[in-house]
Amino acid sequence: MAETTADFTTDHTADLPPGSLITQDGQVQWAGLLIGPGTPFAVDRSGLTGWEDLPEYDSSDADRPTSHGAWPGARYAKPRKVAGTVWLLPGDGAVPDAVRALRQALALTDRERWLAVRLHGETLAVRARVSQRVLPADRLFATQGTGKAAVQWLAADPRRYAVAERTAVTGAPEPEPGLAWPLTWPLDWGRARSTGDTLADNTGSAPAHPVIVFRGPCSTPTVTDRATRRRLRYAIDLAANDELTVDTAAGTVTLNGSAARRHTAAADSGPEELFALEPGVSELSFRPERAGDEAQMTVRWRDAEW
Repeated sequence: MAETTADFTTDHTADLPPGSLITQDGQVQWAGLLIGPGTPFAVDRSGLTGWEDLPEYDSSDADRPTSHGAWPGARYAKPRKVAGTVWLLPGDGAVPDAVRALRQALALTDRERWLAVRLHGETLAVRARVSQRVLPADRLFATQGTGKAAVQWLAADPRRYAVAERTAVTGAPEPEPGLAWPLTWPLDWGRARSTGDTLADNTGSAPAHPVIVFRGPCSTPTVTDRATRRRLRYAIDLAANDELTVDTAAGTVTLNGSAARRHTAAADSGPEELFALEPGVSELSFRPERAGDEAQMTVRWRDAEW
């Protein structure tokens, strides 16, 4: 059996960027621990369960009282369960460090961390917590330090995300300069520097919740999805360099990274949690009531997969 080596000085509970340690197919990164080829922790040939599966879901279908079948309702995915068997295969003299690394990484904690898997050149990740770790202290483990651990993670958000974050930026809309005198044919009305519109392309198969940042100077920053007509509008004046950050997944609205401002939502503003980028291209319009030259909207998201 070939020996493997690893750097056990790493903080294996660190919430590192998803996939930042992965270098080849078949590897799994959990927080600061790398599992798979080239490490002392090998994934059993049975692989992972629950990774490519559709998650379980709750349905609001309603049975028809006077006819066959039911009226179709909304379906909401439940948390994703990902499980697998990990072999502990440390090199000579590395058993204590390898066991401590496994204990540290696969501990019972409240905080979610990134779980990333690379298959066929594609790395996807979920936010998860360890829900099970079973490592029998049998004769093989006691005498040679080799063990077979059953591990399960639970991801409250069942969607899997691309590791690269994508960004779309637009300024506030500006009027066209208009005609120049003397008039010449063909007439040229000029072009505005910004239309206030931008495209967000979610190439995955599941809706993705973006983080939207409005930067001043502007008043009543507003964003509208032109296809779904979902809208977020906030009755607030932003000075130059002020930033209003809307995290649609968490449902939070903060000014300059600290002060809560969700209460500034206008009457015609929808719930933040319902503002999601459907699979495909979404056209988003930035329409503040008044804006300076530096006013800007930035949209950040990760492509999402079921």
